[in-house]
Amino acid sequence: MRFRVPEARNPGYLGKRFGDLKVRFKLIVLHNTFFLVLTSSVYFTVFPLLEQRVSGARSREISLIQQALLSESPLPRLPGLEIYSFEEGGAEALALSSDLHVWLDQNPGRIRGDAATDEFLYRKSPTSGVYRRIRLPNEYYRQALQLVRWALFLVLGVIYVLAVLLLELVIMPLYVYRPLRAMLQADYSVMARDSPNEIIPEDFLSDDEIGQIMRSRNSTVQLLRRREEELEKALTRLETAKRSMVDQDRLASLGQLSAGVAHELNTPVAVLQGSIEKLLETIEAPQARARLERMQRVAARLRSISEGLLDFARVRKQKNEPVSIRPLVDEAWALLALDDNSNAAAFVNEVPANCIVNGNPDRLIQVFVNILRNALQAAPASNGQIRVSATPFPATAGRWWSIAVDDNGPGIPEHVLPEIFDAFITTRLDSRGTGLGLTVSEGIIQQHGGTISASNSKGGGARIEIRLPEPG
Repeated sequence: MRFRVPEARNPGYLGKRFGDLKVRFKLIVLHNTFFLVLTSSVYFTVFPLLEQRVSGARSREISLIQQALLSESPLPRLPGLEIYSFEEGGAEALALSSDLHVWLDQNPGRIRGDAATDEFLYRKSPTSGVYRRIRLPNEYYRQALQLVRWALFLVLGVIYVLAVLLLELVIMPLYVYRPLRAMLQADYSVMARDSPNEIIPEDFLSDDEIGQIMRSRNSTVQLLRRREEELEKALTRLETAKRSMVDQDRLASLGQLSAGVAHELNTPVAVLQGSIEKLLETIEAPQARARLERMQRVAARLRSISEGLLDFARVRKQKNEPVSIRPLVDEAWALLALDDNSNAAAFVNEVPANCIVNGNPDRLIQVFVNILRNALQAAPASNGQIRVSATPFPATAGRWWSIAVDDNGPGIPEHVLPEIFDAFITTRLDSRGTGLGLTVSEGIIQQHGGTISASNSKGGGARIEIRLPEPG
């Protein structure tokens, strides 16, 4: 069912002014208006009926009084009849005025006095000549009506005050003002980005219209926050993608350059390898042959590096086989020994002899050369230490080996650690730090179906951990 918003009508000037008032002032205006309407309705509805009934009773009572006055017998002495002040006697005893005295003498047996306006009625008995006077109840009925009027106003006023106190002290604060203040406070928290306080608590939510509005508002705020989080994640992914595109452009350019350099290196490296093989066929001295074999391994390493440069331009298939890690680590360190700086650090290879993984030895040695070079450059010059260890651990499929390279350097900066394997990330902004070593190493390990991670050791220094599976 589609919700249809009702058309808004122009409230007019007074309606606009009334709508601008606070809720409490609106209720005060409504309270007083209700009391005035109620009082006016009671007064103009009940009082005419009451006056009509009182007027009828007064007319009947005056008729009875007139009949009693026309009677020659005196009024009985009953309780309550003293209000009529009935008297009999001479003109002097009743203090009759001369005009009234003359009129009564001229009209014996007739009643003198207006029942609607006069206070007394007079009559002279035609048989006994006695003057009679009786008081009319006009003042009694007038005071009674006035008393009823004031009593009604008093009762309505007390009811109004009690109703206002009940509304303002109990009902409105609990069911209107409290929820409204909670909703306003929650909205202020939304504007202030105060997340713990921007949702209205459940104990403020009732099942009336205000509670439904508050629930709808809570749902809207929660949906808004989810959309903001999704947008923030999307912006983060977009920013990451932008940086990745820049890095990819740089990698593409570097790949083209590397491919060209690799092609230029292949020919002289092939000539060097061929020359070394010729020399090995002719030289018999053990010491010279050892040097030539070492030169042959370095030339093979150069060819492997050249092939690694070609990996930036094309994807190469690799052949995996069981590889013993301990001699591979020793060979990687021996290749680094060509650099005089390698003598500045103490190297310990604690990889057990039974640590065998499934992989390509040329590709894996490239990984360990990159990692050991980074560790060597990070280790202090005076007492640098580099330790390589390996421990087996069970995995979901077969057994794996965890190979860790630790150094006692300053460690990896916290702001660099999350992006340590991204391209061109380096803390050594010099000629030796290209920022590609760990990126290439990560790619090689992933091609082997393994994982690589970086962290800082508790005792200081950096740790690079490689996990690779055993041959299946």
